[in-house]
Amino acid sequence: MVTRPPDGYTLGLITASPTIAYHMGKLNFNPVEDLTPIVRYGVYLYGLVVRSDSPWQDGPGVHPIFPAEPAKSLLRVPGGGNSPPPRHGRAGRFGRGIQWVHVPYKGVAESNTALLGGHVDAVSDSSGWAPLVDAGKFRLLVTFGEKRSTRYPQVPILKEVGYDMLATGPIALIGPKGISKPVVQKLEEGFRKAMDDADFQAVMKKFDFTPAYLGSEDYEKLVREDSEKIQKLVKKLGLDKKQ
Repeated sequence: MVTRPPDGYTLGLITASPTIAYHMGKLNFNPVEDLTPIVRYGVYLYGLVVRSDSPWQDGPGVHPIFPAEPAKSLLRVPGGGNSPPPRHGRAGRFGRGIQWVHVPYKGVAESNTALLGGHVDAVSDSSGWAPLVDAGKFRLLVTFGEKRSTRYPQVPILKEVGYDMLATGPIALIGPKGISKPVVQKLEEGFRKAMDDADFQAVMKKFDFTPAYLGSEDYEKLVREDSEKIQKLVKKLGLDKKQ
C-alpha cells in the first residue's frame, strides 16, 4: 500500500491498530504521515464481558462494574498493540483498586473459551462475545462508545459509570500518500453515497459496526489527534519504541 502509486486505484481498510503498532516500534512506516485518509465509515462495538455467574455487576447500590475490594484480576485482550487504542491503556486506566493482569489471546474464539472455562475474569474486545451474551452465558457490563449500543440499549457506556473514556475503534478507507485532492473528493463522495445502500447497512448491523461517517479532512484531523494520544499513553506504559 505505502509504495503503490497514489492514483486512487489502490485503496485499503485500516483501524487504529497500525498507529498503535507504529508507536510501539513494530512498523517501518507512519500510518498518519505515509497514507492518505479517505473516509471513516464506521466504528466497532467494544465492551467488557464476564461470565454470567460472575460477582461483578453494574447498577445502583454496587461499585460500578468492579468489586469494591482491591483484587488481582485477569483481563483477556487480543495481542499487544491491538485496537481500540490501546488495549493496554484501557486496562491500565480502569483502576478502582484492581491490579489487572494482561492476558493476550490470538482471537475471539480462544478468549471466549478462556472466559467460559474460568481461566480469565473478564474479556475486553469487540462484539465476538455477543452470541454468548445473547445465550445468557456472558454478562455485558459496559460498552465503550459515545452512546449506548442499539443492540444492547440497557447496557451503560463507560461515562455513565464514572470513567471519562471512549474507545470506538475506527474502520476507515485509506490510500497511498499523495493522492490528489480531486481524486480524494471523488472517492469520498462515492463511498458516502454507498453508505446509504441497504446491503451495506445490513452488513454493518450484522457485525455490530456502527455507521460513523467522517470525510477526508475530518478523518485526518481525528487520526492526528488519536496518534498523539496513543503516543503519550504508549510511552506512559513503557511500551514505546524507545524503551
